[in-house]
Amino acid sequence: MRKLTGFCIIALLIATGLTSCKKNTSSSTGWEYNSKENGGFEKLDYNGQETGPGLVFVEGGTFIMGQKEQDVMFDYNAIQRRITVSSFYMDETEVANIHYREYLYWLERVYGESYPEVLRKALPDTLVWRDELAYNEPYVEYYFRHPAYDMYPVVGINWLQANDFCAWRTDRVNEKLLIDHGILNENPNQVNEDNFNTEAYLLSKYEGDVRKNLPDLNPNGSGERPVRFEDGILLPDYRLPTEAEWEFAANGLVGNQPYVDEERFTDNKIYPWNGTSLRYPRYGKRQGTFLANFKRGRGDMMGMAGKLNDDGSITAQVDAYFPNDYGLFNMAGNVNEWVGDVYRPMSSIDENDFNSFRGNIFKTKMTDNEGNFVDKDSLGRIQFRNVTDEEAAMRRNYRKSDVRNNDDGDVNSWTQYNYGISSLINDNARVFKGGGWKDRAYWLSPGVRRYLQETDAMDYLGFRCAMDRVGSPRGNEFDSGNSFGMKKRR
Repeated sequence: MRKLTGFCIIALLIATGLTSCKKNTSSSTGWEYNSKENGGFEKLDYNGQETGPGLVFVEGGTFIMGQKEQDVMFDYNAIQRRITVSSFYMDETEVANIHYREYLYWLERVYGESYPEVLRKALPDTLVWRDELAYNEPYVEYYFRHPAYDMYPVVGINWLQANDFCAWRTDRVNEKLLIDHGILNENPNQVNEDNFNTEAYLLSKYEGDVRKNLPDLNPNGSGERPVRFEDGILLPDYRLPTEAEWEFAANGLVGNQPYVDEERFTDNKIYPWNGTSLRYPRYGKRQGTFLANFKRGRGDMMGMAGKLNDDGSITAQVDAYFPNDYGLFNMAGNVNEWVGDVYRPMSSIDENDFNSFRGNIFKTKMTDNEGNFVDKDSLGRIQFRNVTDEEAAMRRNYRKSDVRNNDDGDVNSWTQYNYGISSLINDNARVFKGGGWKDRAYWLSPGVRRYLQETDAMDYLGFRCAMDRVGSPRGNEFDSGNSFGMKKRR
């Protein structure tokens, strides 16, 4: 038995060595990876996508998108249909006042002296709190700036401002990752165009205060190189979630699948929690308390003194109430949230059944006559342009760059929207969802949708960010362990 065991150990060591060699050798050409003598092509031992600050992993899948509650508005703009959403990441909470003030502080520090209009463009509209027949002036002055409201959701932000925040956040997170990996030194003296931008860094249009670059295995190289996106250090962009992603995440159907690796679950929920009640159902001191911040009825915003039913006369803190089964807070109530989509009432009929989204404007990086990327703009950002119709005509999968009104409102379709005459719908009308502190319970259902012009803002409308998931849709603990490209749950 001892001899057999020893033989097995030796065989195992040999097999392990062969496997190790194969891992470092191309299965296509046989050439060794990561070898300067063989040309220096690199293959990483990649451990999976890092979860960005503030984000929660949302495992995707199929679900029935659309309205689950009775359509009391008779809009018929959220007809149920089954779609699939790829896995992604989403902010655990709504973006809070302190997060947005951090953004404004950075803008003022970097652009304030030379480009004050950049800061002015980003300021929230605090006048959204004003009401002709209410005393809301304290919120105009205090809600965004006073530390008592630091962790309350930022409001008065339009759709365009929310997207700008997402772009800024991408750059700040990626810059911090490069600092944490010892590539760059901290540089608080960045001014005007001399500031870290992810695209500019990847295109060698920004160098920064380099501490130590990565070793370059190219025998014709300089011996070191900046980080490439292929290194897996930099994260994908923060962005607004699509309507499909937002609704999928809000439903939290992962909690309705009691058996691991079996597709037995209920995928019809009116709210982000199960049941039809708006109150906490379990026994204990929390029993009967509301599960979201909303308006119970006319004149009842928070209940009676001594027993406030939702603890919020206006908004509540971004981590108030119970999270849903993905760990996401306030996916119903508190504030409505912007999503990326352009609004169309017929979207539920004509959109794709995988990662449904309306709002694409296809772009490409600007180049000069020699094909080189043009210099950064005055704010330090890479310049993009829309794909031309001539370029799109060469494609099979799209025919124009701006497809916001594709098959619904364009000249080739049967539906027309005369903005300002017979409707308020145009290509700048954006969807928002979730219900807010001044909404009735009807609007808390994830399938319900409304729209607003992308330049408008409200005192009950905020946002949260999302991020693409790269790699296995099940998360970092899974890899291509068998022929089906996945491992069983550990």
